[in-house]
Amino acid sequence: MSNYITGATTALITPFKNGTLDEATFAKLIQRQIDNGIDAVCPVGTTGESATLSYEEDRRCIEIAVEVCKGTKTKVLAGAGSNATHEAVEMAKHAQKAGADAIFSVSPYYNKPSQEGLYQHYKTIASAVELPFMLYNVPGRTGVDIAADTVKRLFDDVPNIMGIKEATGSIERTVELLAKIPELHVFSGDDAIDFPIIASGGKGITSVTSNLLPDLKAQLAHAALAGDFKTAKALNDELYEINKVLFCESNPIPIKAAMYIAGLIDRLEYRLPLLAPSTENMKKIETVMKKYTIVGA
Repeated sequence: MSNYITGATTALITPFKNGTLDEATFAKLIQRQIDNGIDAVCPVGTTGESATLSYEEDRRCIEIAVEVCKGTKTKVLAGAGSNATHEAVEMAKHAQKAGADAIFSVSPYYNKPSQEGLYQHYKTIASAVELPFMLYNVPGRTGVDIAADTVKRLFDDVPNIMGIKEATGSIERTVELLAKIPELHVFSGDDAIDFPIIASGGKGITSVTSNLLPDLKAQLAHAALAGDFKTAKALNDELYEINKVLFCESNPIPIKAAMYIAGLIDRLEYRLPLLAPSTENMKKIETVMKKYTIVGA
């Protein structure tokens, strides 16, 4: 599928104002991503606090992303994940209707399906839409791992399943996936290993850090995909410290704090059960941020 997204994509934060979705700030944050070379924005993923958004907020985030990206080169890779397959189907259908370019769907969390259950879950969602479809494997958060053999079955059997956001933290998993499925679009879901994943044959990244530093993350992904591994590795190394501190507490706690410190969002608001970082971690984030130039802040 030639229209499939590659390169640098950003797992967008969701800004709140007095407990509700801050639509104006969200649109402004997306425009900043477009202005700094990001290939696609990813609304309502883990970083977007999707687990605590209402269905209406979820839909609105996707609609705003589509509106802002319209007429630009930046695509919308919309989140449509749930631990109830029928809910994920409805989300995917809405994303398609809203005008998203592709869909990514986190593996079901909490209910721990078997590999056959995962296969049927993803087959059902992807078959309900025509858009390019990306699996999203983050076992550290969901409690379930999509095995490489299951990914291969899905890739072989469902025409629009094109790739996977790989967030196991394992380079070996990327090697295994691409050995078994050379045409699979593997996206790095772990900021610290963006370069090695692309160097191993990955087609892109879905970054948390790029909320803050979209210019550097876009440069890294584009250099690596062009085969300029020296530049890409240097950028990956330069970003190591910020990547590390942005996971000092559960994502998206640190990245939202960093966006607030940078002045990119006016308020530091989360949805319970998430809270602002500890004072100690807030200082750590602030200290590391001083080593980077934050565009548009």
